[in-house]
Formats: sequence, structure tokens, C-alpha cells
Amino acid sequence: MKRIGMLTSGGDCQALNAAMRGVAKSLFNSGEKVEIYGFENGYQGLIYSKFRMLTGRDFSGILTKGGTMLGTSRTPFKTIREPDAEGLDKVQAMKQTYYKLQLDCLVILGGNGTHKTANLLHEEGLNVVTLPKTIDNDIWGTDMTFGFQSAVDIATTAIDQIHTTAASHSRVFIVEVMGHKAGWLTLNAGMAGGADIILIPEIPYDIDHVVQKIEERDQGGSSFTIIAVAEGAISKEDAELSKKEYKKKLAKRPYPSVSYEIAAEIQKRSGREVRVTIPGHVQRGGAPCPYDRVFASRLGAEAGRMILEGKYGYMVGYKNREMVRVPLKEVAGKLKMVSPDAAIVKQAEMLGISFGE
Repeated sequence: MKRIGMLTSGGDCQALNAAMRGVAKSLFNSGEKVEIYGFENGYQGLIYSKFRMLTGRDFSGILTKGGTMLGTSRTPFKTIREPDAEGLDKVQAMKQTYYKLQLDCLVILGGNGTHKTANLLHEEGLNVVTLPKTIDNDIWGTDMTFGFQSAVDIATTAIDQIHTTAASHSRVFIVEVMGHKAGWLTLNAGMAGGADIILIPEIPYDIDHVVQKIEERDQGGSSFTIIAVAEGAISKEDAELSKKEYKKKLAKRPYPSVSYEIAAEIQKRSGREVRVTIPGHVQRGGAPCPYDRVFASRLGAEAGRMILEGKYGYMVGYKNREMVRVPLKEVAGKLKMVSPDAAIVKQAEMLGISFGE
């Protein structure tokens, strides 16, 4: 008998259900007797022992559904060692739930913060296997995360739809794409959508160079410009500030987001009309694309294999088109960022895309 706990933590994204289904089906089809307990709303369910037993029927018909059937929540790693409002030791409570249910393993689906807590639980003696979930594609140790490709498709569609109105009105349009720390989503969607300028957190921009690119397009006969901006994009001046100084500046910023600040600066310097479009949480919603359905299913199946083999303390990663097992201690606390020298950046520049440098 294998008793497995399962939870989804952090922000939702497409293919969480597909990944859980992959784990469950691989275990149910193994011939070994298995019980799966689903914890509700992420680590909160594990802390407060809120769970339900899942059967094969629970995993039927969810391959194409977005979101997560278990619910999710954010439980910040930086406060995980702090008692809750009632004085409860959260880490000890999670361990007690694990042992109370006599679990053989916890399957945890999540992003960077989730993996920090997963590694902590592993260090505390629990058997843990994780799956890399995030539309940001910024988890260390894997070339791809599930949810990313679906979000790229949605963000690309948003940029595609902007082209016609931008061309009709000869305007500059900014499409703000999700991604506070890493620019993978904006970079890929920007390239796929034919953006002329892409601004990402890893490559601080010079607003004068952004305006210069717009003017070059005007002089070349292109009356409109599409700019894909990551929500974490930062100017060269701001990048030189300390974290404390930058946070203080953001608190006083009179704009709702960086895109509106960029729009105001472009209008002031060039006199051009600028419009801002923000797809927002649409990028995380809806059904997973076919790629993510297959990819998440493969990750789930590999997690099932690891459980059957008793291989714990790993994240299922994807390297060079093969599933790999990455030690949690190597994943926790690290981010996979876009390098300014990355081949994809250099190739984008060869295509005439400006990064505002």
C-alpha cells in the first residue's frame, strides 16, 4: 500500500490538474494499491489537516481544465517558521499531518517559494517529490515549467490583437506581460507576437533608446510600434538603486505599473500617442494548451515512477528534452533568469528587436 499526499501551492496556472492526473494515473495503473489524499488550498491544508481522499473518478475529465481542483494559496517561506495567530508551529503541524495519515510521500506542485518549503520539509525528514509549475519559467534545474507555454500562447494572442488597432491609428502600444523577476514569458511572447521592443527585468532599459527605436521605425515608414513590457521591467537608473531605495521609490510612483510610466515618458519625449494594454491574470487562466497537457502528463508520470522506486527529495525537471531528477536542495532559493548574453536574446536582436539598451 502506498499512501500519497498531494497539494498545489502558490499562484494557479494551466495544467495543474493535468499534472496531478499524470501522477495519479501512473500510480493507479502500476498494479500497486494506492491511496491519494488531496490537501486543500496548498500548504494551508497540510498545516490545518484539511484534506480529502481522492479516487480515480476525481482525476477523470480534468486533463483540459485550468486552475486546480484542490485549490491553492500562498504560504510565504519567509514566515513558515513563525507561529500562526494561534501560536501554532506550522512546520511541526505539517509533519504531524503527514505522520497522522501515515503517508509514504508528498507530491507538491508549485513554483519558487513552494520549492523552498518543499525542501525544508524534506530536510525535516519527509519524503517529497515536486513538479515545476509557473508561467514565469524561472525555476532552477529545468528547461521548462508547465503553464509557461499556455501563458505564452495567451500573451502572444494579446499582442497579435493589438497589431491591427495600432496600425490603424498609427500609435505606440505597450502590452504588459506577467513576470516580476524573470523575462522568459515577455521575451517569448514578444518574439512570437512580432513586438518591436521587448523590455525585461534582466536587461535594464534606457528610455531614450526606446524612443530612438520608435523614431527609427517612423523614419523607415512604420507608423506604429508594439512594445512588450514585463511587469518587472526596470530602467537603468532604477537598476543602480539599492533594493531598499527602489522599494521606496516604487511606493511613491504615481503610476499603476511600469508600463504607464514608460508610456508617459515616451509621450513626453516624442509627442506620440501611447496606449497600454494589460492582459493580467488572463495569462494564468483557461484550459492548458496541447503542449502543456502532454508536458504536465509526462512530468506527472515520471513523478509516479519515482514514488514507486522510492526516490524522494527530487524535483522532476526537463533537460535537453528528457525528464531528469533534480535534488531539491539544488532548486530551492534559486531563480533561472534570462541572461543578456543568451542565444535567444542575440537572435532577437538580429531580427531587429530592441531591448532598450
